Amino acid sequence: MTGEQKLKAFTEANYQKTLTKVNDRIYHFLAYGHSNSIGIIGDTSVILIDALDSPGYGEDLKKELREITDKPVKTIIYTHGHPDHRGGAGVFRDTVKEVIAFAPERPMLKYYDRLQDVLIQRGGDQFGYGLTDEENISQGIGIREGRAMGKGAPDILAPTTIYREKEVERVIDGVKLKMVRAVGETEDQILIWLEDDQVICTGDNYYGCWPNLYAIRGTQYRDIATWIDSLDMILSYEAEALLPGHTKPLLGREKIKDQVGTFRDAMEYVLLKTLDCMNQGMSMSETVEQVKLPEAYLKKDYLGEFYGTVEWSVKGIYCGYVGWFDGNPVHLFPVSDKEYQATLRELIGLHKLKEKISSCLDSKEYQMALQLLELIDWEEEEKERQDIGGKMGWRELKKKALLGKAEQVTSANGRHYLIAGAKKIK
Repeated sequence: MTGEQKLKAFTEANYQKTLTKVNDRIYHFLAYGHSNSIGIIGDTSVILIDALDSPGYGEDLKKELREITDKPVKTIIYTHGHPDHRGGAGVFRDTVKEVIAFAPERPMLKYYDRLQDVLIQRGGDQFGYGLTDEENISQGIGIREGRAMGKGAPDILAPTTIYREKEVERVIDGVKLKMVRAVGETEDQILIWLEDDQVICTGDNYYGCWPNLYAIRGTQYRDIATWIDSLDMILSYEAEALLPGHTKPLLGREKIKDQVGTFRDAMEYVLLKTLDCMNQGMSMSETVEQVKLPEAYLKKDYLGEFYGTVEWSVKGIYCGYVGWFDGNPVHLFPVSDKEYQATLRELIGLHKLKEKISSCLDSKEYQMALQLLELIDWEEEEKERQDIGGKMGWRELKKKALLGKAEQVTSANGRHYLIAGAKKIK
């Protein structure tokens, strides 16, 4: 199957709307929105762990809860601050009395807000907000967000209680629970442990495909070693049910230990293998070539690259530990890309370059075609707007290469970004 076909199959198998009754008071809502939600029925009210991504999906959740109980939602606990876990909270504002969250372990870099424009653009491309349903398929770890499905922009309730402790134990409306800081995908991530029920809610530190150890929309370094520590902490609880913020719940102690344990071990393998390659003086490109998941991991559907990829993870780790410089003195003071590309164009010749690009497209070597197309002087091409050496112009070639590459990749994020890039070519 192509990458596109694998992503479709994974989406159809994993994101059917499903209500799981864990026990008489705990319910898990899968594919009611892009993220999951968990309802816990207390003595007089409902405690909601995460609230989906949009008010439209939130209304669907509210309606489903009414079928289960006539008790109102009075407490919302956010596992972390990503808007896809908070965007439906506003539909419960008429009954909610407390909204609980944890402060980040580390604050965002100062002046991060100065990147708002480019981060919004890159985020939109990663999540495929500008794509049709056919182009989007899914978002890898869930169905499309409500904002792209006519369900409205996120309507978030601000936290009324913000904890800075490592862990907090509470009894909320008769429900005993422990909230524990568990830094991983985010700095404010927590897990919720319900000891009486042997249930653990893990937010985004575990989901059933390869995680975003680095997000192509642009993020600060996610400390993978600390994330692995958080997975160890999750495994230390003798849970009979694990309820994630995305993908299917895991039911049964052995399944949890096997699946989350393998997830954890695969992440550690990539981290340590990357560091070993770096320690040998390998460049980022050489390290990416060396670090591949072993065959045993490749057979696991829940490690499939439907969201993040191993390659992006390796690059994120590389930059996170040593920054941009790979130790090669040639890379200390390079000429500009524009100057270097002009030299290569002069050596190759435009006709020969186009011939090779066309050959790559014919043989479906789309990535090579895209990298060769980077040699084109787009400013000059814009002036001329003429065909060179064939029926198809440079822009049409690049669009074809982007769309061809999009069919090959399994990562929803990568697919979205490639298609979004193609749609911007006029």
